[in-house]
Amino acid sequence: MKGLYYKTKEEIELIRESSLLVGKTLAEVAKVIKPGITTLSLDKVAYEFINDNKAIPAFLNYSGFPNSLCISVNAQVVHGIPGKYELKDGDIVSVDCGVIKNKFFGDSAYTFTIGEVKPEIVNLLKVTKESLYKAIEVAVVGKRLGDIGDAVQVHAEKNGFSVVRELVGHGIGQNLHESPEVPNYGKRGTGLKLQEGLVIAIEPMINFGKKAIKTENDGWTITTADKLPSAHFEHTIAIGKNKADILSSFEYIEKALNKK
Repeated sequence: MKGLYYKTKEEIELIRESSLLVGKTLAEVAKVIKPGITTLSLDKVAYEFINDNKAIPAFLNYSGFPNSLCISVNAQVVHGIPGKYELKDGDIVSVDCGVIKNKFFGDSAYTFTIGEVKPEIVNLLKVTKESLYKAIEVAVVGKRLGDIGDAVQVHAEKNGFSVVRELVGHGIGQNLHESPEVPNYGKRGTGLKLQEGLVIAIEPMINFGKKAIKTENDGWTITTADKLPSAHFEHTIAIGKNKADILSSFEYIEKALNKK
């Protein structure tokens, strides 16, 4: 985790460019994601698209990670390694993507449903995504990091779900992970005071069952200890005076999904 850097307006625009490319990459994944496709073939789609757009996949070889996307299915929370697994009807799939363009990072994640998913699991995704936007609502000058965590936690727990504690959002810029850490739980009015120029990735990871997680034998994949599903949504945002500036986008993804 690198130090705390406040960004200039110009730097924020460069991060926006990278973050929008992440959204467009996830839209390419959205176009082809369906039952029967392997997670590795989704990774290939992303790798090629990022390269075609003169950018670098941020996750590839990051601390030794072998792929361009983290693809986490069902009980996998995050950091799933793409492979031979074929997606099945009823699966949920978190796809996390990062790119480097003009030396700046963008980072975003979206959880997809495959075919017919149980209504209570669809609701987990809905609540997780809502909790992200509730956190973004309080990501303004004068608020504190604890307000962001509190917004996620209160909404998730009110709906009967639990918040992963060990994994957090983060500052982002010329490094993928900068200070501050951005937990998805916390107390209002505590923690770092939010100021203009702070760019962070907010990423609720919400479990259907208990909050406990474990790391699989591959050293990367994080799963829920109770093997129940987990959902994950992430935006890169800049703290604003009256409202946060969302630098990444789900619009491209949702447009692609609506066309199917």
